[in-house]
Amino acid sequence: MDLDKLVHQPTRLQIFAYLYRHGETAFPELVEALEVTEGNLSSHLGRMEDAGAVHVEKQFVDRKPQTTYELTDEGRELFEEHVAALESLIEGLSADDDG
Repeated sequence: MDLDKLVHQPTRLQIFAYLYRHGETAFPELVEALEVTEGNLSSHLGRMEDAGAVHVEKQFVDRKPQTTYELTDEGRELFEEHVAALESLIEGLSADDDG
C-alpha cells in the first residue's frame, strides 16, 4: 500500500487534519495551533495549494490583510483516503496478530 506523500508528511498531515476538523482557518491560528514557524507553515501550505488540496483566500479585515486556508474537495478526499489507508493498514496488522 502506498501512502500519499503530500498527505503523509508529518507537518502537512497536521495541517490536513486541522483544516478537515476546523474548516476555514486564518494563517496565525494555524501557526499557533500547530506550533510551527510561519516560514515552515507557508512552505507546506504552498505545496498543498500547488497540488490543489487547499484553497487560499486573501482579503482585508479592518484594513489589515488576512489570509485564510480551507481544504478543497480534492484535499478533503485526499485526507479521507489517507485515513482509510491507515485504517486498512492497522486492520491488516491486527488480523496478522490473530493468527
